Amino acid sequence: MQMDSLLRSKFTGRIGCSYDGKTYVVPVSYAYDGEFIFGYTVEGLKTNILRANPVLCFQVDDISDLANWQSVVVQGIFEELTGEEKQNALQLLENRFMPVKTGEINLPKYGMDKPYARVKANAQFVTYKISILEKTGRFEKEE
Repeated sequence: MQMDSLLRSKFTGRIGCSYDGKTYVVPVSYAYDGEFIFGYTVEGLKTNILRANPVLCFQVDDISDLANWQSVVVQGIFEELTGEEKQNALQLLENRFMPVKTGEINLPKYGMDKPYARVKANAQFVTYKISILEKTGRFEKEE
């Protein structure tokens, strides 16, 4: 219950992936629907590694200070989305980020009206989900 609450409350987590002796950890924006973690990204090192080895680790935390924190680590599988599943994921992401939108670059732009300002015009976007195999959580709370 606490793990789901933390996963639902945050907007940014970290994906850890590895392939051919290289480990890569990178922050990502995401949405959690209680079953899957959804995200979008631009083609690059992360997508290349995840295509070669879709087994990943996803981590979210909330740290108030060194004596008050909580963290969830998910072991999962990366899967690229297409068609209706992709459109549903993009809608979920847009709905998740719209209430906290502070600028034009804060929303997923793949398939949407305005181009993503910080990405090259010919960039290829990937929408994905993480199937959760295992979740573990830890916390420390000063009494």
